[in-house]
Amino acid sequence: MKLDNILIIIGEFGLYQKYVYLLVCLSSMYMGLYAVMSVIFLNTPDHRCKIPDLGNDTYDIKSASHQNLVNNYIPPASGDDTHDYDQCHLYSFNYNDVMFDNSSRPINASIIECTEWVYSGVVFKETYTSKLNIVCGKKHLTSFIKSLFFVGKLVGALVFGNLSDAVGRKTTLCIALVMMFGLSFGMTWSSSSFIIYAVLMTLIGAATQGIFPVGFVLGVELVGPSKRKYAGIVIEFFFASGLMALAGISYLVRHWYYISIICSTPPVLFLLYWWLIPESLRWLISKRKYEEANTIIQKAAKVNKVKLEKNVFEDEDDSTEPEPSGRMWHLFSSRVLLLRTLVILFNWCIVAMIYYGLSLNAGNLGGNFFVNMFLSGLVEIPANIIALLLLDRIGRKKTYFFSMMFGGCACVSTILPILYGEKENQTIILVLAMLGKFGVSAAFNTMYFFSTELYPTVVRNAGLGASSCASRFGGIAAPYIADSAALIGGMVGKVFPLGVFGALAIIAGLTSLHLPETLNKALPETIEDGIQFGKRQEIDKSTSHELEECL
Repeated sequence: MKLDNILIIIGEFGLYQKYVYLLVCLSSMYMGLYAVMSVIFLNTPDHRCKIPDLGNDTYDIKSASHQNLVNNYIPPASGDDTHDYDQCHLYSFNYNDVMFDNSSRPINASIIECTEWVYSGVVFKETYTSKLNIVCGKKHLTSFIKSLFFVGKLVGALVFGNLSDAVGRKTTLCIALVMMFGLSFGMTWSSSSFIIYAVLMTLIGAATQGIFPVGFVLGVELVGPSKRKYAGIVIEFFFASGLMALAGISYLVRHWYYISIICSTPPVLFLLYWWLIPESLRWLISKRKYEEANTIIQKAAKVNKVKLEKNVFEDEDDSTEPEPSGRMWHLFSSRVLLLRTLVILFNWCIVAMIYYGLSLNAGNLGGNFFVNMFLSGLVEIPANIIALLLLDRIGRKKTYFFSMMFGGCACVSTILPILYGEKENQTIILVLAMLGKFGVSAAFNTMYFFSTELYPTVVRNAGLGASSCASRFGGIAAPYIADSAALIGGMVGKVFPLGVFGALAIIAGLTSLHLPETLNKALPETIEDGIQFGKRQEIDKSTSHELEECL
């Protein structure tokens, strides 16, 4: 008996599946905490050079005499109305030979780079950046470390993806959770060196790929065919809740060390998953472990209060040869598949770049840092709902295209209000940026379903693996674009991040028009089917659930 038929009999999303799915979703929520953790840890507070020989100097002005010393030593910010002081230089002079102007600035004093800084405590009491002085000449390191997180995700996708196929979803998930617990807790004690921190962030990025994607597959593979689309979307709500929870924790604590301790605690409970969740039924059946699969089915039937025969797999033949599979290079074996694959990979790269870039850029939008972070997570919930409602109504292609175009136009539209007064138009800029995140979030989830249907069955896993890798390259580039305002400086720097994200979203959306619609179409099984797919105009409604059977 086929597994889908069994799941329909015992309940496609019965009480047992709800219990397991909830546990998987909780681990997804935890991943939301660390998805943009670097925005918190590597936040760069307002800062200026420390006044020489003033041991108790602080960023906040304590008295009139303190203000006078600041004017004596700290140059004003040049060409930048977002800072009160020059952040990297101070005046060098001899008090016995210097004269001051009416603003208490030294006349004809030389300007030198400083080696000590004081930081504003308005947003955070301390961040990793302020503790190790990763500013001025070292500020490029923050973008580098953020990108290493996505390098780790790339490596983790390759390692844990293969591991989950080899040893099982449950085992891989538990290994990643143990790894995550050790790494996240160890990060708390990494304050002595940014190199140690960078290595830990890279490894954490790798560990996340053994938790969210593997947990996603584990949850989806346990529910019936008509429910898999919903299972694939609802888990994203928990991920978004993790983003919002991070904003709340950061607002209440405001110190990277204590934020790290709080966020590294949940994996202790997740270690119990070894005893609480079952192995993937589809994986067990693929490995011909029918006895273990039957035990899980019987337990699910009992919890769902359904009577089932004692051994639903007794007619299975252990000697059955596995179906032949294709290879990745087959996707480039014809002009049609070559162009289609390149468009898919390009869109995966761009949509991931913009999604993570907008998440990382939320703290750079001005206004209240924590409100921006919270809204960045909040908009993903209605975005996922919209995607869920539109996928089967207007089709995958139109849903993706309109989502990307909407998000791209919203991001590009921020250029004018930034140019005509960033502070005065702060609310407009924030709303447009959040609308951009809304559109791209809907597009990101749509692309997963869309590309799954476009790849022929014989190379579907290979195609999705390549797509995942393409998305990681987009993630690696995202921090540099998000932080470009500080790296470039001036008005160009202010409009550059959202302008680039918007332009790329529009370009990617337009290229997606080359892809054929897949809604209610017979999905391609072989390479030849893939070549012919899109040329056929007939609709085979009897195969409308084939996507769910492939996920």
